[in-house]
Amino acid sequence: MEEAEMDAAWQAAQRRRKLRGWLLPSAGAGALLFLWWAVVAYFHVRPFIAPSPEVVAITLYQKFGMLMDNLAPTAIEAIGGFIIGNLLGIGIATIFVHCRTMEQAFFPVAVFINSIPIVAKAPILVLMLGNGLAPKIAISAVICFFPTLVNMARGLEAVSPQAMELMHVLSGSRWEIFWKLRLPTSLPFLFSALKVATSTAVVGAIVGEWIGSQEGIGALIIQATYNFDSALLYAVVLCGSAFSVAFFMAVRLLERLVIRWEAPGG
Repeated sequence: MEEAEMDAAWQAAQRRRKLRGWLLPSAGAGALLFLWWAVVAYFHVRPFIAPSPEVVAITLYQKFGMLMDNLAPTAIEAIGGFIIGNLLGIGIATIFVHCRTMEQAFFPVAVFINSIPIVAKAPILVLMLGNGLAPKIAISAVICFFPTLVNMARGLEAVSPQAMELMHVLSGSRWEIFWKLRLPTSLPFLFSALKVATSTAVVGAIVGEWIGSQEGIGALIIQATYNFDSALLYAVVLCGSAFSVAFFMAVRLLERLVIRWEAPGG
């Protein structure tokens, strides 16, 4: 009887936690929208500086097709860069963990490349790869690469010394140690980097479109800015942000499916 009551209490607590997880973000978004509306209305802000939320909503409705047409190439570029950049980060981190000489030789190079601002790297990649999808995907991949490299390397090295000693006692090969010990240990670190990379990938794609593109969210931002069309500008920014949030939630769902155990203290 006590076990059934405890199970019911646990399920009720889980339902309250999920409800809280939806209500609080919704309340925060509602409060931000109300503050936006109140500031524009109270201070009589001119529409070309900051439109009201209802004007932006109308623009979203009226120009939804155009916004989606421009979001599509940006999404392709961001997802392509996300996949390529993170695969490179995971692969090179694995090499670094198993070959310290390679890490000592090339990790400073990776730090140096990462220290170059993305707005400086973007024109170089556009000159090298042209004005198609390739440079935007490359910029997105470059901006995703370094955080994943650092987090993955840290995760692969975060193995318990006792577990590593046990694997050596059991004559585990390097391959077995990697797949059965290092990789599972690194997954929480990896997904932390992947969740950050969802937004940086979109930023990289948009920056690439600023440098040279006739379509995409970045190109539409430039167009709306030069035309002083603030309603369209805000609508475009909201579309890009909504895609970033959806991308983040997809990676978060994947994390929950892959990492089935509970983190310490979770």
